[in-house]
Amino acid sequence: VQLQASGGGLVQAGGSLRLSCAASGLTFSSYVMGWFRQAPGKEREFVALINSSGGSTYYADSVKGRFTSSRDNAKNLVYLQMNSLKPEDTAVYYCAAGYVFGVMRHSYSYWGQGTLVTVSS
Repeated sequence: VQLQASGGGLVQAGGSLRLSCAASGLTFSSYVMGWFRQAPGKEREFVALINSSGGSTYYADSVKGRFTSSRDNAKNLVYLQMNSLKPEDTAVYYCAAGYVFGVMRHSYSYWGQGTLVTVSS
Protein backbone atom coordinates (compact mmCIF):
# COMPACT_ATOMS: atom_id res chain seq x y z
CA VAL A 1 0.00 0.00 0.00
CA GLN A 2 1.25 3.46 -0.89
CA LEU A 3 -0.20 6.85 -0.04
CA GLN A 4 1.54 9.78 -1.70
CA ALA A 5 0.62 13.25 -0.46
CA SER A 6 1.49 16.29 -2.54
CA GLY A 7 0.57 19.92 -3.03
CA GLY A 8 2.23 21.50 -0.04
CA GLY A 9 4.23 24.68 -0.27
CA LEU A 10 4.68 28.21 0.98
CA VAL A 11 1.65 30.49 0.98
CA GLN A 12 0.79 33.81 2.56
CA ALA A 13 -1.83 34.07 5.29
CA GLY A 14 -5.28 34.21 3.74
CA GLY A 15 -4.21 32.15 0.76
CA SER A 16 -5.24 28.71 -0.42
CA LEU A 17 -3.66 25.37 -1.21
CA ARG A 18 -5.04 22.06 -2.37
CA LEU A 19 -3.39 18.91 -1.12
CA SER A 20 -3.76 15.63 -2.98
CA CYS A 21 -3.16 12.10 -1.83
CA ALA A 22 -2.76 9.32 -4.38
CA ALA A 23 -3.43 5.80 -3.16
CA SER A 24 -2.31 2.51 -4.60
CA GLY A 25 -2.21 -1.11 -3.51
CA LEU A 26 -5.58 -1.05 -1.75
CA THR A 27 -9.26 -1.06 -2.60
CA PHE A 28 -9.45 2.69 -2.27
CA SER A 29 -13.22 2.96 -2.41
CA SER A 30 -13.50 0.76 0.70
CA TYR A 31 -11.45 3.04 2.93
CA VAL A 32 -12.13 6.06 5.07
CA MET A 33 -9.47 8.65 4.31
CA GLY A 34 -8.14 10.97 6.96
CA TRP A 35 -5.93 14.03 7.03
CA PHE A 36 -3.67 14.78 9.97
CA ARG A 37 -1.00 17.38 10.56
CA GLN A 38 2.04 17.77 12.73
CA ALA A 39 3.56 21.12 13.56
CA PRO A 40 7.15 21.37 14.83
CA GLY A 41 7.36 20.24 18.43
CA LYS A 42 3.72 19.20 18.57
CA GLU A 43 1.75 15.99 18.44
CA ARG A 44 0.18 14.84 15.20
CA GLU A 45 -3.42 16.00 15.20
CA PHE A 46 -6.57 15.19 13.32
CA VAL A 47 -7.65 17.63 10.59
CA ALA A 48 -10.36 16.04 8.44
CA LEU A 49 -11.80 12.79 7.26
CA ILE A 50 -14.06 11.57 4.50
CA ASN A 51 -15.96 8.33 4.35
CA SER A 52 -15.48 5.70 1.66
CA SER A 53 -18.16 7.02 -0.69
CA GLY A 54 -17.33 10.68 -0.14
CA GLY A 55 -20.78 11.37 1.20
CA SER A 56 -19.73 12.22 4.75
CA THR A 57 -16.97 14.41 6.07
CA TYR A 58 -15.86 15.57 9.48
CA TYR A 59 -13.46 18.34 10.46
CA ALA A 60 -11.50 19.53 13.43
CA ASP A 61 -12.96 22.69 14.93
CA SER A 62 -9.78 24.56 14.07
CA VAL A 63 -10.31 24.09 10.32
CA LYS A 64 -14.10 23.86 10.05
CA GLY A 65 -15.43 26.26 7.44
CA ARG A 66 -11.98 26.74 5.88
CA PHE A 67 -10.93 23.23 4.79
CA THR A 68 -12.87 20.81 2.61
CA SER A 69 -12.05 17.20 1.87
CA SER A 70 -13.23 15.40 -1.25
CA ARG A 71 -12.32 12.25 -3.11
CA ASP A 72 -12.37 10.71 -6.56
CA ASN A 73 -12.70 6.96 -6.18
CA ALA A 74 -12.27 6.41 -9.92
CA LYS A 75 -8.78 7.96 -9.70
CA ASN A 76 -7.85 6.76 -6.20
CA LEU A 77 -7.36 10.34 -5.07
CA VAL A 78 -8.38 12.28 -1.98
CA TYR A 79 -8.08 16.04 -1.68
CA LEU A 80 -7.88 18.64 1.04
CA GLN A 81 -8.80 22.12 -0.11
CA MET A 82 -7.43 24.64 2.36
CA ASN A 83 -8.69 28.21 2.24
CA SER A 84 -8.12 31.25 4.45
CA LEU A 85 -4.88 29.76 5.66
CA LYS A 86 -3.39 30.98 8.90
CA PRO A 87 0.20 30.81 10.19
CA GLU A 88 -0.99 28.27 12.76
CA ASP A 89 -1.88 25.91 9.91
CA THR A 90 1.85 25.48 9.24
CA ALA A 91 2.63 21.78 9.57
CA VAL A 92 3.44 18.60 7.73
CA TYR A 93 0.16 17.20 6.46
CA TYR A 94 -0.39 13.46 6.23
CA CYS A 95 -3.08 11.41 4.55
CA ALA A 96 -4.13 8.11 6.03
CA ALA A 97 -6.42 5.20 5.17
CA GLY A 98 -8.54 3.15 7.53
CA TYR A 99 -11.83 1.36 7.99
CA VAL A 100 -13.15 3.40 10.89
CA PHE A 101 -14.79 6.81 10.64
CA GLY A 102 -12.63 8.11 13.45
CA VAL A 103 -10.42 10.99 14.51
CA MET A 104 -7.82 8.96 16.38
CA ARG A 105 -4.52 8.04 14.76
CA HIS A 106 -4.96 4.38 15.65
CA SER A 107 -8.10 4.30 13.48
CA TYR A 108 -5.86 4.37 10.42
CA SER A 109 -3.79 1.48 9.10
CA TYR A 110 -1.83 3.19 6.32
CA TRP A 111 -0.06 6.54 6.22
CA GLY A 112 1.51 8.70 3.56
CA GLN A 113 4.87 10.41 3.89
CA GLY A 114 3.54 13.91 4.46
CA THR A 115 3.73 17.21 2.62
CA LEU A 116 4.89 20.46 4.21
CA VAL A 117 2.58 23.46 4.32
CA THR A 118 4.08 26.75 5.43
CA VAL A 119 1.87 29.78 5.94
CA SER A 120 3.66 33.08 6.31
CA SER A 121 2.17 36.05 8.16
